[in-house]
Amino acid sequence: MNYYDIKNPNQKVSLKEAVLKSISAESGLYMPDYIPALPGSFFANLSNLNLQEIAFEVSNAMLGEDIPKEALKQIVNEAISFPIPLNRLDENLFVLELFHGPTLAFKDVGARFMAGLFQYFLRNENREVVILVATSGDTGSAVANAFYNSKGVKVVILYPSGKVSELQEKQLTTMGGNITALEVEGNFDDCQRMVKQAFADAELNQKLNLTSANSINFARLFPQSFFYFNAIAQLGKVDKPVVISVPSGNFGNLTSGLIAKKMGLPVHRFIAATNRNHVVPDYLKSGEYQPQQTHHTITNAMDVGNPSNFPRMQEIYQKQQLAMAADIKGYWYTDDQTRSAMVDLQTTYSYQSDPHGAVAYAGLKESGLLNDSIGIFLETAHPAKFPEEVEKSTAVEVQIPDTLKEIMKLEKNAIKIPNEYNFLLQYLNKMV
Repeated sequence: MNYYDIKNPNQKVSLKEAVLKSISAESGLYMPDYIPALPGSFFANLSNLNLQEIAFEVSNAMLGEDIPKEALKQIVNEAISFPIPLNRLDENLFVLELFHGPTLAFKDVGARFMAGLFQYFLRNENREVVILVATSGDTGSAVANAFYNSKGVKVVILYPSGKVSELQEKQLTTMGGNITALEVEGNFDDCQRMVKQAFADAELNQKLNLTSANSINFARLFPQSFFYFNAIAQLGKVDKPVVISVPSGNFGNLTSGLIAKKMGLPVHRFIAATNRNHVVPDYLKSGEYQPQQTHHTITNAMDVGNPSNFPRMQEIYQKQQLAMAADIKGYWYTDDQTRSAMVDLQTTYSYQSDPHGAVAYAGLKESGLLNDSIGIFLETAHPAKFPEEVEKSTAVEVQIPDTLKEIMKLEKNAIKIPNEYNFLLQYLNKMV
């Protein structure tokens, strides 16, 4: 299958080039020529398949023309070695827990799957690839963990100073080896802008084989579609439509859900739940897309004022706002409303949520769809990654896993730089 540049659809590349380059020379995102539909037999048997079997069948449908089955099975089995459980809170309400991977955040699946694809495509090549990634929270730690000590790969992570949790910062700044963390004096949009400038820098790209591990890379985004298939598989046969609420920032996770729906997954509607950075909910209501300055919130992984994956969402719906709005309802919440949602989950269901999952729950509840539908909200990070905020809101102690306790003992190692591209360029040129 070929992958086209959204900004220039006539420019097409192979899966290998789309993965290893991540973005076109014109800073356009790649999309597959078509999204394949899975056969009815797959859905009829879905509830009998385990997570790895589901992931293989879905990825084989999308990537099978480019990767042999045995290699794809190995990538899947090594990437997804942990559960993604669906827990029932009441008759119509479920939570899908995406935080059981090594860094306790949903991005582990995409990062580890992508790392497997990198190793496959680079297996016979004598060259080094530099992964340049911006993070608003969990991407950096997931990518660092997935690519740590990967042969032929160096990772440079940009994160906004003072705008990620202490634990998130420790996870992405303490690995060493082939992982470097750059602490940017700015916000996530500054980090993302600098990364995009690097990819658009022809001279730099001649010196370094730059690529990205953000969800702008299709290889990071697509594996997240496994979440949705796995949720429906665990749900089993139901006689009500299914609504899934996704806490959203850069909109990679929701876009992967839309891809799953396009492949035939029976999801009636999605909810895009955001914090004060609500340009997509605004678009769904008004039809006007107006990027904004990023607002800093307690749901820092969602602090994105100009979501990179919005163009992909438009591609899926052929830029038809009414069609998109028919499938997706958008809601946004202040920090105080997010805290209230955490309290509601704790007191009503004895469920301890992180702030991002609480936003998704709030969106599902406000939608009014729980009366006639099965509702699933995504819990994207372990509450232990935000212990102060969770404990302050709910007055319930957060149990910190032993692995995180050990990380907190490590010394932070980051290079602080201003939010100007020239400083990033200076650092990258030293890597030549």
